[in-house]
Amino acid sequence: MTANASPSSADLPATRSEPLFGTLLTAMITVFAADGSVDLDATAAMAVQLVDDGCDGLVVCGTTGEYSTMTDEENLSVFRAVKEAVGSRVPLLAGTGSNDTEHSRYLSRAAEKLGMDGLLIVTPYYNKPSQAGVEAHFRSLADSVDLPIMLYDIPGRAGIPIATETLISLAGHPNIVAVKDAKADLVAATRVLAETDLLYYSGDDGLTLPWMAIGAAGLIGVTTHVATARYRELVDAVRAQDLATARRINAELEPVVRATMTRAPGAVAAKTILMWQDRLPHNTVRLPHVPPTEAEAALIRADLRGSVVADTLLETID
Repeated sequence: MTANASPSSADLPATRSEPLFGTLLTAMITVFAADGSVDLDATAAMAVQLVDDGCDGLVVCGTTGEYSTMTDEENLSVFRAVKEAVGSRVPLLAGTGSNDTEHSRYLSRAAEKLGMDGLLIVTPYYNKPSQAGVEAHFRSLADSVDLPIMLYDIPGRAGIPIATETLISLAGHPNIVAVKDAKADLVAATRVLAETDLLYYSGDDGLTLPWMAIGAAGLIGVTTHVATARYRELVDAVRAQDLATARRINAELEPVVRATMTRAPGAVAAKTILMWQDRLPHNTVRLPHVPPTEAEAALIRADLRGSVVADTLLETID
């Protein structure tokens, strides 16, 4: 989409009322069998349950999906399984980012052939390229496919941000349409929202309300695995401009966010809570992830006990 003149506040709800990728997306776990192999049937079943519970989009094989410890064929098999399970119901974003542009190009083209609806592509990590290199990386990939692309700006993992000026420039590419922001710079994002047509999605579960207050389309979350319906209520309340309800739900969700996102890596904590809920048979992750220690598990349980939302969760956990 091309950069455009700053829209008036009255224009914003109309132009962003029906976001391309949905408003509540879960960055899905990949379910592994006890021996560490990919369990395609269980992963597809998880996708169905997330959609049934309120997700109107999914990210497949992102960071939480442990894509970086999976082979290309495993990633593609998960794309295929989730597409078959829920692809007729919600948009599906394939995580195809890499610090190797050619590797990312291969995965992106393969995801397109499998019928995925869009791509989530993270900033090239570890290499720490210049902003000129970051822009060239994204443009090269966007030129390679006919799918809409969401950029993933997460300097905590990538080591570098996508600069505001780089985002504004990239918005001129017709295939680059959205940003998942885990940088938490709402001031910078406000400028990008004002000067471009890029859709923004919160990449921080606990910042969903402030992000949507400045114009983000919604959330791509991990905590949404374990409190999907309540996040649906939060997103819908903000979109209905019911700030009082949104504030209440946001406060109720805070301990659940703490449990899922701060005591252990998100994939580890989410799988553990899902196992406690009897929604997964085990919490198998791949190295370098390991299950939570006893101390970490105790903290997760304590966080959940501190939430009104978690009262329902704990009916199965305790």
